[in-house]
Amino acid sequence: MKWAVALALALPLAAHAAAMGPDEARHLLNRTGFGAQPREIAEYAALSRSEAVERQLAGMTRAARTPPPDRVREAIVPPRQLRQAAPEERKSFQAQEIRRGFDLRTWWLEEMLQTRSPLTERMTLFWHNHFVSGQQKVRYTKLMYEQNVLLRRYAGGRFGELLHAVAKDPAMVIYLDSASNRKGKPNENFAREVMELFTLGEGHYTEADVREAARAFTGWSIDPDSGDFKWRPALHDEGTKTVLGRTGNFDGDAVLDILLARPSTAEFVVTKLWREFVSPEPDPAEVRRIAQKFQLSNYEIKVALRELLLSPAFWAPENRGALIKSPVDLVVGTMRALDFHVGDPLPLALVVAQLGQNLFSPPNVKGWPGGEAWINSSTLLARKGFAERIFRADEMPTVAMGELRRRANDADFARTKGFGRMGEEGRERFVRALYEIQFDPQRWLGQFPGAVSHGDMERALLARDPVTPVPTDLSAREVIKRIALDPSYQLK
Repeated sequence: MKWAVALALALPLAAHAAAMGPDEARHLLNRTGFGAQPREIAEYAALSRSEAVERQLAGMTRAARTPPPDRVREAIVPPRQLRQAAPEERKSFQAQEIRRGFDLRTWWLEEMLQTRSPLTERMTLFWHNHFVSGQQKVRYTKLMYEQNVLLRRYAGGRFGELLHAVAKDPAMVIYLDSASNRKGKPNENFAREVMELFTLGEGHYTEADVREAARAFTGWSIDPDSGDFKWRPALHDEGTKTVLGRTGNFDGDAVLDILLARPSTAEFVVTKLWREFVSPEPDPAEVRRIAQKFQLSNYEIKVALRELLLSPAFWAPENRGALIKSPVDLVVGTMRALDFHVGDPLPLALVVAQLGQNLFSPPNVKGWPGGEAWINSSTLLARKGFAERIFRADEMPTVAMGELRRRANDADFARTKGFGRMGEEGRERFVRALYEIQFDPQRWLGQFPGAVSHGDMERALLARDPVTPVPTDLSAREVIKRIALDPSYQLK
């Protein structure tokens, strides 16, 4: 009997110690990054599961490699000055922020394409959809950029530190109306969302908790001239508050610590991470186990990630190909996996938006729902159109300026989200950049050792068998295109 128990305990360890092989390597890299290349798959295939996961975690960074556009870092125009401006000046400001917004989206896509730590960018995107703010309301591109920098800085750090930092982030202060929350006239927006969407989840607090917490957050504001966070003690409610059964003269930081002390906070965050990395349906027992370790580690995000990525559920066959690729997964993953040459990523930013994931502009405070919500009759056609377009792009490697202008007004391009708001110069830039996207099938195939079969290409690009078998008498380029158009390519 003892040997049976020992064998049962040793089996998971053996699985972690053995080399993963290419299928498991591809699975890990595609779940923790964007589009694994054959050379990356081969490199990770020689590692054990635990070695591979530790390499991913150790490689996480705190800052982007890609320098941001200068315009997104320029000082803000104070709201008072905007209110006093003439209508034409306000219109010019709006147009300027739209252009800066395009630059910001392009910059982040560039970082996703070039990063040496795709897991860092995936986690930055995860937190962007957890601590939601949107440029529609924040307006200032500079503040959205600074929030993105903050999310990346803490992406693999401690959740508690991230929570405290983002609660005082100027973009968040504007988005959830903290600046209008003051003694005697509390605004409950932030207090409600920090409980429902950032920490506890629905059903773990009362309306009284929200009202009392809102009083604790009074006085958190921003400097209207610089856009920096500003503490205004004269607007803070110094009275006694009772939040989640605890009573005291709490300020906002004290309330955040009360939320972090609740086991439901760790479980809520781990549940969302499970849906991001493992499967659409979390295992409650496993979530509780991982959440306990997460909370006991003082909310070290890497502890939660390590437990998730080394859990049996992550590697289970039934969970391979169980997640639908987000627009970012699909677009960035395709560019990276197939080693496309991308000059200016502007078209990719607009295509991602067209597919339903407009970066820096989530649909509401709950963010993008993800999962099956990514797929509908409209986005499915747009996904197919994206794949067909990128494989056509190099049919015309050079485009004359007159032809470029004509194409910039073509109805096919005009359907791309945001295209019409870019101005003539921006539309020409879009079309030019689109035709700079190039795919070299021989360069991609050169990453494989020796001869490459259709099956090798399918296994490198698909998490499941193709729905439609690819004929064997096609060119390599056409085979790859057919694989990218197969419904299984939408899964990871």
